[in-house]
Amino acid sequence: MTEITKYSDEELQEFKELILAKLEKAKSDYDLLKNSITHEDGNDIQDTSPNYKVLEEGASVLSKEEAGKLAQRQQKFILHLQAALQRIENNTYGICRETGKLIPKERLRAVPHATLCIDAKNSLNKKNE
Repeated sequence: MTEITKYSDEELQEFKELILAKLEKAKSDYDLLKNSITHEDGNDIQDTSPNYKVLEEGASVLSKEEAGKLAQRQQKFILHLQAALQRIENNTYGICRETGKLIPKERLRAVPHATLCIDAKNSLNKKNE
């Protein structure tokens, strides 16, 4: 029996649709986070109000820092999804970059931007410990 070395065009299309949906949601989430940091979504006086209390300022700064970290993480996720789309276009999607074998569909459905099969990922994690 021959080992399958790449996914069919139909399978790649299924993954492309999944990734595009996740990409749209990720971009929407990123915009929300960005707006919460820059206050682009409101017409309030939050930044100019003289009634700020020290604790409120501290909480606001902490909240902005957390939102900033989440926004950076979301931006990284977007880049990974875009790279996955490029791999689909290049017909290299779903191929483990360490073993050269196909990454199981179940893994790709859960982590559509994965570039390593579970075994390779576990080996990498053990090396980094």
